[in-house]
Amino acid sequence: MVRVLGAAFISGLICILATPALIRVLERLKFGQVIREDGPHAHFSKRGTPTMGGILIVAGTAAGYLIFSLHTRQGILVLLTMIACALLGFVDDLIQIMRRRSLGLKPAYKFLGQFVIAIGFAFFATQYCGLPSKLSFLEEFGFDFGWFFFIWVFIMVTATSNAVNLTDGLDGLASGSMIMVMAAYLLIAFTMFRHPITEHPKFYRFSGQPALDITIICGAVFGACVGFLWWNAAPAKIFMGDTGSLALGGVTAAVAIMTRTQLLLPILGGLFVVEALSVIIQVFVFKITGGKRVFKMAPIHHHFELMGWPEFTVMVRLWIFCGICVMLGFGIFYIDFVTRVPK
Repeated sequence: MVRVLGAAFISGLICILATPALIRVLERLKFGQVIREDGPHAHFSKRGTPTMGGILIVAGTAAGYLIFSLHTRQGILVLLTMIACALLGFVDDLIQIMRRRSLGLKPAYKFLGQFVIAIGFAFFATQYCGLPSKLSFLEEFGFDFGWFFFIWVFIMVTATSNAVNLTDGLDGLASGSMIMVMAAYLLIAFTMFRHPITEHPKFYRFSGQPALDITIICGAVFGACVGFLWWNAAPAKIFMGDTGSLALGGVTAAVAIMTRTQLLLPILGGLFVVEALSVIIQVFVFKITGGKRVFKMAPIHHHFELMGWPEFTVMVRLWIFCGICVMLGFGIFYIDFVTRVPK
């Protein structure tokens, strides 16, 4: 556990201490946030706030992990997946800034990038990290998916990274929510490490050093998000941008896949699911009805703002909702764990 706490401390310290310097660099380069013209008017005052703060989230995570990690294939692959998603987000952010528009990469190019990252992750995970090509909830079940498993990984990585990206629309919302989700996955991976199948036939197949290494990277992401939230809390001094949101979504999906808790992720990340669904529903209804809307604006956090809720109120209430989802998801995991403990 010392390694996990050390990784969290180092990554958090890096983000807290280095963010002011990054803010000054981004301001000098005029890398400011571009605000949607059709967004809530209260957000117009945020125009020009330094973005791409996700650079430090990834850097802090990498530093904390590499210093304290066991350097297993599983841990390194998860970290590389996070970095690859961050690079994709960096390009997206750069296009937004250079072209002064709220849309960066074209969706087709963005999906292509996520496809390459997901397929690469799935290949190395199955061929070199012992990941079975099966669906999982709290363990693997069903038949071997073979090559179709690669498509499933693509769906998970794409859906999670884009969902976190959509959630990153209010000061501190995505970073604060990710702290809770990563705390849950830290405990899940650590439980798997402490209770391997070699101790009892009902315990976890994913265990040993790989499980501890995943715990360490969860601790590093947790610490980085805590450190970043120090500066990202309302009123935000810096935004994580797509660099951070895609990286956080990508690493969350990778951790869920590696710990064999793929279908538990939609419960733990319930807030991200709701945010993404609100956009899907809005677009679908708008197209089939010729212009009608379900929400005043999507993602749903903007709907609540346009209803008159202050931004801080929306953020805190969505944090509460996220916390409930995390407690529900971890509760399911814990109940399952208790049933595995020998009498």
